[in-house]
Amino acid sequence: MAHLELDSSSGRYRVRFRFGGRQYKRSLKTSDYRLAQALVGRIDETIQLLERGRLDLPKDADPGLFILSDGKRLVKPSARRPVSLGELFEEYQATMPAGAKEASTIAGEKRHMAHVMRHLGSATSAQSITLTDMQTYVAKRLADRYKKRPTSPDTIKKELTTFRLIWNWAVAHAILEGTAPIRGLRLPRRDEKPPFMTRDEIAQVIRRHGLSAVEEKELWQGLYLTSSETQSLLDYVQQNARHSFIYPMFVFAAHTGIRRSELVRTRIDDFDFERGVVLIREKKKSRSRATTYRRVDLTERLRTAMQAWFARHPGGQFALCTDAIPGSRKLRHLPQPLTVYEAQHHFRVTLAASQWKVVRGFHTLRHSFASNLAGAGVDQRIIDEWMGHTTEEMRRRYRHLVPDVRRAAIALLLPGLPSMTTCVH
Repeated sequence: MAHLELDSSSGRYRVRFRFGGRQYKRSLKTSDYRLAQALVGRIDETIQLLERGRLDLPKDADPGLFILSDGKRLVKPSARRPVSLGELFEEYQATMPAGAKEASTIAGEKRHMAHVMRHLGSATSAQSITLTDMQTYVAKRLADRYKKRPTSPDTIKKELTTFRLIWNWAVAHAILEGTAPIRGLRLPRRDEKPPFMTRDEIAQVIRRHGLSAVEEKELWQGLYLTSSETQSLLDYVQQNARHSFIYPMFVFAAHTGIRRSELVRTRIDDFDFERGVVLIREKKKSRSRATTYRRVDLTERLRTAMQAWFARHPGGQFALCTDAIPGSRKLRHLPQPLTVYEAQHHFRVTLAASQWKVVRGFHTLRHSFASNLAGAGVDQRIIDEWMGHTTEEMRRRYRHLVPDVRRAAIALLLPGLPSMTTCVH
C-alpha cells in the first residue's frame, strides 16, 4: 500500500510504496493535498493490477516510473537541452499567430526582449535565471539613459511584464518549469502623474523659472486644452492644413478622445450620420477578442467635417487616407490608410509654426476631451464609455476639474459655503 508524506523543505508531497520486494520513494510534485491523495489512490490501483496479472511490467521498464505513470511510461524522458534566452525569445516570436497582437504591441515586446538580452546575455540559459539576476537587471536598467534621462520604473515594469508573459508561455509549452523569477523584485517608487493643467497654468509655473528642460517637457505632457482652446486650435488647423484629410483628422481626435491607433483604423462605414454616432475599433481592451467596439456620439462640427471630407474622399475603405505622404521614403498608393507614424508626422508639422506647437500629440486631445467632459459635469460612466478603458489613476488626474460637483458635496456639510459663481480663484 502506498503512503503519503509531506516534504517539509519543499512543501510538496511524496509517496512511498513497495513492489517486487523493493521500496520506492517518489515526489508527486504537488503541494495540493487532495491531488496528492488522488495520485496515491491511482498508484495503489496500478500495483494491484500488476500483482493480479492484469497489467504486465515491460522487461526494460523502470518499475517506480511505470507505477507512478499509471503504467504508461517506461523510462525517464531524455533531458532537453537548456534553452538560451535568445532561443526562447526567438521561438516565442516564431509561434505568434498573425493578427494575435497589435503591431505596436509586438514592436514593444521586441524592445523589451532586446533590453533583457543585452543585460542578461542572449546565450544565458533561461531556466537558470534567478530572482537575483532579475534584480541585477532592474539595477542596470535604472542606470541606462535615453536622451539623457534615466529609465523610468514604469518602463522597467512593462519589460518585466513581457518577460513574465513569455516565461508563462514557455511553461505552458513545456520549455521551462516553475514561475517567472520576478516575484519579490524591488523597484523604486514612482510619483503619480500630476493633474492635467491648462496652458496658462503651465506657463505660469514656467515663468517662475528654476525648471530644467526635462521638467518643463513633463509639464507640457500634462497639458489639456479648454473647450474654447480646442475650438481655436481646430479653427487654426482648418485654415492652415496642407492636405484635405488633416482637418477632419484633428476634429475626429478632438471630439471623440479617440486613440491614434484607433483613429487610423476607422472605416468610412463606422460613421453612422443618421444615428449620430461613430463606431471605434479597440484592439487592447479584451484578451479573448482581437477587436472590440465602443460608440461615441457625433458633435455637429465632427459630423460636418467628416461629411465634407467623405464627399471628396479619394477612395478605399478607411476613413483617413491619402495618395502620397510628404516626407515618406515612398509614395503610398490608394486605397491605403494612414499609418500611426504618418498621422503623428502631420499632427506635428501642422502645429509646428503656431502657438499650438506645445500640443505634443493626439494624447493631449484625448486628455482634453475627457477633462472638458468632466468639467462640464458629465456622468463618469458616460466618460468611461466614450473613452474606452480608463484607469482609476487616469480618472483622478481630471477629477479636480469637476468643482461644481465637489463643492455641492461639501456644501452638504457646510451650508454657508459660497457658490462657484461667487468664489474667487
